[in-house]
Amino acid sequence: MNASVRRWKTTTATLLRTATLALLATSAVAGLATGPALAADGDVAWTVRTASNSYGAARSSYSYNVNPGGVVEDEMVVANRGKAPLKLSVYAADGFTTEAGQLDLLPRDKTSTAIGAWARAGTGSVAIQPGKTAQVPFTISVPENATPGDYVGGILTSLTQAEQAEGINVDRRLGIRIKLRVGGELKPSLAIDDLHVTYGGTFNPFSKGDATVSYTIRNTGNAALAGKQAVSVSGPFGSLRVKAGGISAPPELLPGESWKVTVPVHGVAPTARLAATATLTPLLSDASGSITPLKPVQVTAHGWALPWMLVLVLVVLIAVLVGALLYRRRNRVARKAREDARVRDAVEQALRGQEA
Repeated sequence: MNASVRRWKTTTATLLRTATLALLATSAVAGLATGPALAADGDVAWTVRTASNSYGAARSSYSYNVNPGGVVEDEMVVANRGKAPLKLSVYAADGFTTEAGQLDLLPRDKTSTAIGAWARAGTGSVAIQPGKTAQVPFTISVPENATPGDYVGGILTSLTQAEQAEGINVDRRLGIRIKLRVGGELKPSLAIDDLHVTYGGTFNPFSKGDATVSYTIRNTGNAALAGKQAVSVSGPFGSLRVKAGGISAPPELLPGESWKVTVPVHGVAPTARLAATATLTPLLSDASGSITPLKPVQVTAHGWALPWMLVLVLVVLIAVLVGALLYRRRNRVARKAREDARVRDAVEQALRGQEA
């Protein structure tokens, strides 16, 4: 095995290991775990949870409403559940929605511009003995010129270990989500872009087929928004309308993020011209967790749904009809030519008889 192949395999193993660990951290940061989030690998195990204080007890994540220039002070509790002492790095990072629809945090080598830049832990690292816990304070200082709206990030603990067998370093991350709403005018808004509908017919010209409706949801406002979707497909003038069922809800999108949606619609009649309508109801959450539905957004696009077998049959029938008409026309022309020839012959014979 040459050196380039060995380097390729090592890089691949590194990426796979990093991706696996990122999924572990994502579930904790997104607040999907019930109870304290746990990171474990052999004898290494620790948990993180929110501290109980004036902001509340047994919080699953951090959520604040702060005006520009405001400051938040809070704490995270880190516990060593393993058998060996731990020294963990502590830092903050901006959040983003992955292609799988989960919340993740930027790695430490990526530059954060919001919560990851505004939040500072009281210590850059924390050492914890087995069976012990540590309170890690952190402060969020919102700039005076911060744009109103929602920001999402997290406070993270990190442990980097060397994998002797593979010769790589593995970074295990575990943290808690921070959602921050900066005071000012809130402009929640979702848009539907690039709506398309395509039709997949059947060989039976009288049976129904499947349509596929695709579009992109964009968060064009300054608030984090979830949404409820509805999709329908109809023929001309709204006839034979069919509604799509079982549409998965999109993830909560942060301002500026987008999400691609593909929805199958079954039992659509081939009515030559289809109208696909997507309706999106934005859902706005407040700090208490209550959800408010906003004014729905509705977009319609058109596409073709031709019954190709029926079209083929019609084309053949038209071709046969045209052929028959042309044949009859040729016969009429030929008969007229023969009749004209007989008349000319008769006239010539009559003239010759008179001359004689």
